Amino acid sequence: MNKKIVLGIVIVLIVAAIYFLQEPKTEPAAVERVMPAKQKSGIVAPELVGISGSINTDGITLKELVGKKVILIDMWTYSCINCQRTIPYLNAWYERYKDKGLEIIGVHSPEFAFEKKFENVQRAVEKFSIKYPVVLDNDHATWNAYSNRYWPSKYLIDIDGYIAWKHFGEGAYDEAEHKIQELLKERMERLGMTDGIPEEMAEVAAETPEFSRINTPEIYLGYGFTRGNFGNKEGLPVAQTIKYTLPDGISKNNVYLDGQWYVGEDHVKLASDKGKVVLKYDAKNVNIVASSTIGSGLTILVDGKKTTTMGVEAEDLYTVVSGTDYGEHTLELDVSGAGFKLYTFTFG
Repeated sequence: MNKKIVLGIVIVLIVAAIYFLQEPKTEPAAVERVMPAKQKSGIVAPELVGISGSINTDGITLKELVGKKVILIDMWTYSCINCQRTIPYLNAWYERYKDKGLEIIGVHSPEFAFEKKFENVQRAVEKFSIKYPVVLDNDHATWNAYSNRYWPSKYLIDIDGYIAWKHFGEGAYDEAEHKIQELLKERMERLGMTDGIPEEMAEVAAETPEFSRINTPEIYLGYGFTRGNFGNKEGLPVAQTIKYTLPDGISKNNVYLDGQWYVGEDHVKLASDKGKVVLKYDAKNVNIVASSTIGSGLTILVDGKKTTTMGVEAEDLYTVVSGTDYGEHTLELDVSGAGFKLYTFTFG
């Protein structure tokens, strides 16, 4: 082929390519969305989906808040001690920054079936003096939309709807508040506002455990939830009532039962009038998630000495040991009243 013709074809192709690259493009209607004033990298926060109820609000969506507010999503469940220990910080932040452009939304994603009950969640919201909106994610639709795996989890969303910061579990409170302040300042600048954002940290009266000194893991009961920390040789057979007997010796970090107990999926339930629960643990404080169909009584002994008694009725978390220091101890719960349900042990 003539070299001049080849050269001409090449020039035409180059010019066409330059024109194509400079031609402005539009997104298809199917993915049309409002872009931020300045392009950002990151993940757009998923909308709240599958919500079955709400507290402190008549209904709330991210769509109505993006472009107006900075949003903190807190995924929690009310009987989780780790979630409970973060609530004082959330309450303090809401009080401090709600008039500065922060909205907090508690997404209540239940661990146990009883945590799906609206009245239980409402009672917990009142108990912990929560004033920010709480929505019930009973089928974990929002939990799954965020690919969440932990209680509690926090997702901080900027004014443009992007996830700017996230944290799983307790802690990182100063880091979280610094990020809240940063995003509120960005919002203020974007909206042309002049109200100042406090620089100092909120004062929060809350106990933070020394996690390195807690040497007993969270323990679950029930055939479907157990993680293996169960000492009786009979084990936890599916949906059966078993007569358990305490062995001569017990090993650390295993739960032992005495009496007749029914084994449910996420709990064990006392079937006899009296029973015992024994655990050798290494921590400072001990909590149980428990309930009773008729109201049951607990006599609590630590290292063989009676410490207190308490009644159990509502489906909730109960603190059975408030220790003075960390260490290894033997806990015995003497239970009276058939119908007592025990779900978990947690520690502080």
